Amino acid sequence: MIQQNENFHLKNWEIVSVNPNNKNWDWKDLFCFWGNNIQTLIGFSLIASLYLTYNLNFLIVFIGCLIASFLVYIFASLVGKPSQKYGLPFPVILRTSMGINGARYVALLRGLVGIFMFGVQTFFISKSIAYLIRITLFSIESSFLDQSIFLFFFMGMNIIDGVAFLFTLLIQYWLFSKGQSVNRSFINFSALFVYFGLILFLIIIISENFIEVSNSFKLSLNYKNAIAKNNLVPLTMITGTMFAYFSILIVNFGDFSRYVKNESELNKGNLSLILNLVLFSFLAILIVLGVDIILTKNAVQIDQLLTNPTDIIGKFDNTYLTIISLIFILFSSASTNLIANYIPSQNALLNFLPKKLSLKSSGFLIILFGFFVGLLWLPIISRIGILSLVDTIAAFFGPIFGIMIADYYLIRNKNISNKDIFSSVSEGLYFYSNGWQIKSIYALFIGFIFSAATIWNVDLRVLQTFSWVIGAFVSWLIYYLLASD
Repeated sequence: MIQQNENFHLKNWEIVSVNPNNKNWDWKDLFCFWGNNIQTLIGFSLIASLYLTYNLNFLIVFIGCLIASFLVYIFASLVGKPSQKYGLPFPVILRTSMGINGARYVALLRGLVGIFMFGVQTFFISKSIAYLIRITLFSIESSFLDQSIFLFFFMGMNIIDGVAFLFTLLIQYWLFSKGQSVNRSFINFSALFVYFGLILFLIIIISENFIEVSNSFKLSLNYKNAIAKNNLVPLTMITGTMFAYFSILIVNFGDFSRYVKNESELNKGNLSLILNLVLFSFLAILIVLGVDIILTKNAVQIDQLLTNPTDIIGKFDNTYLTIISLIFILFSSASTNLIANYIPSQNALLNFLPKKLSLKSSGFLIILFGFFVGLLWLPIISRIGILSLVDTIAAFFGPIFGIMIADYYLIRNKNISNKDIFSSVSEGLYFYSNGWQIKSIYALFIGFIFSAATIWNVDLRVLQTFSWVIGAFVSWLIYYLLASD
């Protein structure tokens, strides 16, 4: 009976092994999953901005993106396979290398970053909704609502912004708390819907001036410039930047790969990341070039190109186009919030307090903390440099990955005891020293020092885009040397 009671408090129906009948994700689902992760305002702006930052032709940026996506494919496949095989989410898999207690706190780091970013993302989603309300229902300017009579919250939100923020929080909670099946449907619909929107927007742009848009794109495809030796450093930096864009999600990819049918579908699905990046990159660059031609009639001055989708939309004096575009942006932002922030945070909380939390109660905590983050974002948080703190916490993610990979593939030879992973008795394989694997903690903090140094040390900031890889390698090596004794 002691064994049963001890086992129970580590279990939660949401984080136990997935029933084989519920492993219904295939490569198409993962295509949509990766699509959602690249179809963001940040992703669009990042690809377009890289093109401008290095003053290069599109091929250099494109090649850098391809290399980065291939690296993500390799790392995501490595960390996703144990979860796919055993049906367990990231925080539970982490118990094998960190210990049953160590995994609670280490996984919580990912949860805290997710909760913070959920609040920030929700704030920006709500701003789009507020704008839709103003232009569709009231047709009034934001400046009018900034008068004191309309202030709804003590932090200075006007009444429409306040209502939009609360609505955004509640609609996400209602939608995201319905479980894996609904989340899967939403992810798939959103990815295809956003691609449809991008293609539709591109058709509208090309129809305005097909010849000039085509010529501009041809000029950007300069093969002679692409093979120049001086492109090597920019190519490396582009690769690092794009990899860093996906790096936070890699460590907890098991939260999603646990639902994939088999390893073959997992490999094909992860390869679809490359297809997503190819498709999205072409669409983003063509839209940016096309908009520049329409708005400036000057495709040569590329430093003046608009790279932010909201700025692009704002330049078109067309209410209907604005409304439609904002709807696509809302779906894109909400699905990203679900994948990158909500689900990872939820699994981390369920693993931290498995006996006390449920799907809905953990979701409520995310919404509650997200409320305060979003409420404080504009007046306080965005001005005190807290993002550097978030970046510092994220410096743990590469080392966590390195330890997990060394433990599963090298130390355990791909074998996990499903019984012991939910056992807190001292005889359990993953109990270690009072629930902590001290060797992994050593490796974690040493890897963190190397990773965080690229953030803290001004002289090393040139390596910041590679901080995740550096931390992963250092922790992988140290953990293997310590644990293989």
